[in-house]
Amino acid sequence: MRAALSSSRPTLLRQLEFVAYPAGAGAAFVVLSLGVVTWLPALAAMAHGLQRWRAEGDSGCFANTFTSFPRYWRALWRHGLASTAAAAVLTANFAYLLGRSEPWTFVLLAAQVGIAAALVIHHVALAAEAGRAPGGGVRGWTRGALALGFGSAARGTALLGAVVSAVLLSLVVPLGPLLLGPSIPVLLALSFADPRRHTP
Repeated sequence: MRAALSSSRPTLLRQLEFVAYPAGAGAAFVVLSLGVVTWLPALAAMAHGLQRWRAEGDSGCFANTFTSFPRYWRALWRHGLASTAAAAVLTANFAYLLGRSEPWTFVLLAAQVGIAAALVIHHVALAAEAGRAPGGGVRGWTRGALALGFGSAARGTALLGAVVSAVLLSLVVPLGPLLLGPSIPVLLALSFADPRRHTP
């Protein structure tokens, strides 16, 4: 009985890692995102922390997110500012259109939903590409993100589904949507981008 319990401990601890480390990286992301326009560099820094855990077994996801943030801030602050402005415009459009009753508002609402979905997929993929290649630049990350997020309909749909399901499924955990909502989709994007998936 004791031997069975001891043999199950490594498995249990390994399973807990898949919650604790993404949650820790998500907590760092939340803190860094308090600057509002800092959310995209924070997402990329979180992806880098998660990538180091995936590739190297480095468990310091929380600290690594903070450590790598300045590098991503310098590279992505303009992109983050533009993306924040786009999100604000979309939010204003939603608020305006939801208050209208004309038949044409449905078409415009559907268009806004499509644009929002595309932006979500793009930014998750961009964070993953930046996290995988911290020495790269915005152009390279953007090209990689377009290929990762939109090169396959199934992959893009999976990333969007991961964003929605991560928020909904983590509602049972205190602060779950904040901690796991951003980290789980980024982890999936990192998995999709892993070159080992494409080697026999």
